[in-house]
Amino acid sequence: MKKAIGTVLLTAVVLAGCGTADRPADRPADRPAQEPGTVAWSTCTDLMGPDGNPAPPAPGVECGKLQVPLDHAKPDGEKIDLALIRVKATGDRLGSLVFNFGGPGASGVDTMAQAARAFGSLGTRYDLVSFDPRGVDRSSGVKCGGQIAKLLASTTEADGDRLAGEFAAACQQDSGKLLPYVGTVSAAKDLDLLRAALGDGKLNYFGLSYGTHLGAVYATQFPKNVGRFVLDSAFDPTVTWEQRAVTQAEGFDHAFQAFAEDCVAQSCELGADPAAVEKAVVDLLDGLKDKPLKVGDRELTYGLGQLGVITPLYAKASWQVLEQAAAAAIKGNGTALLMLADAYTGRRADGTYTTMMTSLQAISCADTAERPTSADVAKVNDRVEKIFPVLSVEGSGAPCAHWPVPGDDAAKRIDATGSGPIVVIGGKGDPATPYQWATRLTDQLKTGVLVTYEGEGHGAYLTGNACVMRTVDAYVLEGKVPARSTSCAA
Repeated sequence: MKKAIGTVLLTAVVLAGCGTADRPADRPADRPAQEPGTVAWSTCTDLMGPDGNPAPPAPGVECGKLQVPLDHAKPDGEKIDLALIRVKATGDRLGSLVFNFGGPGASGVDTMAQAARAFGSLGTRYDLVSFDPRGVDRSSGVKCGGQIAKLLASTTEADGDRLAGEFAAACQQDSGKLLPYVGTVSAAKDLDLLRAALGDGKLNYFGLSYGTHLGAVYATQFPKNVGRFVLDSAFDPTVTWEQRAVTQAEGFDHAFQAFAEDCVAQSCELGADPAAVEKAVVDLLDGLKDKPLKVGDRELTYGLGQLGVITPLYAKASWQVLEQAAAAAIKGNGTALLMLADAYTGRRADGTYTTMMTSLQAISCADTAERPTSADVAKVNDRVEKIFPVLSVEGSGAPCAHWPVPGDDAAKRIDATGSGPIVVIGGKGDPATPYQWATRLTDQLKTGVLVTYEGEGHGAYLTGNACVMRTVDAYVLEGKVPARSTSCAA
């Protein structure tokens, strides 16, 4: 299975890069591309919970749709619907606060329904709004003929490059009309149409992970429309594909070592010292290459085991889950690790998948002119394996090399000159978006104000750190811009 899953894994872990098929002008206008549309809000009917089962909406939660051009160069041409969700403000309303939770490819509709409580203090003054970006789930989600399910279920040493070619061909067949228009610049233009439809003169925005890239591109496109902006767990869009892979391998290695040390300090089931913990997990995964674990009518394969290990490394709060899941798998029960992998890949309880992985692939390939070959992927994997063997994906294909749409590097150019202050948060122990990316994005924006979180985890605000939350809340609710040297201890 190692080769088959590798096509998915290396793309999934490496956050999407830069560019789009929709180039901005040297200094884009700060007005939307068309007259603002309207949103008809109503009861949500198709929300999905974190367990992959349908979930009813909480009180005060509404869903809606906004029509946007498929091609922003043709504002009067074919339209697509953006799926929206809104959690109405509980107090004296200031306006809307729009969220993108990352990916690229994550459903903002489902995530907001699950995560609204974590942003409850902001929800006292703002309607909390999110959306499925173009090409994601309810917003003309990219479909690829069931290829993701095929890749994830495979246990053969199939040729990764052939599988990557088949995957790209299936995406072209099912979603070819959409693929040229799913890049981040197009999504940023959607964001400004959403701002106008919500009736806000300026966009108040909270972006996490890939959402920081979308926010930075928006601020470059529409600097005068920037309201109170928070970019948490920031991404540097100027790094190359190889630099991203290596830097993230270093980040996840750091996170795993921190997990192992914490585990040992609390009497760890996996080993008596950090080195023994790592060996136990690597041995577990290596064993799955030749002998996957049966889980009901499914199997925990090597690649799914990798995803199961990586997923809880994103947050310190889930480290205990990793210990328990890995220990159970070592004893022959792969249920918990498989559930973690399913959460990562967007598998629903009925066995179908969201467009999480296919959308990620489509946006990632649209968002860069880089087209690494299988040889390039193998070279990078050699470096990754030396840093953090758990991320090793040898034999992977090169999906973007087969992609039917050429990429574009337009969104590498970040410059928000003319905007108000943009708060950028970087975590010293963030495995997926390492701290140095936050410092670089702050510089690129020109108007960025860096806040440093000294602790572990991806998404500093979501760690519940009182200093981070207090700093962000004061800015978003009261307009108090953090001091430039602000740092929050773990």
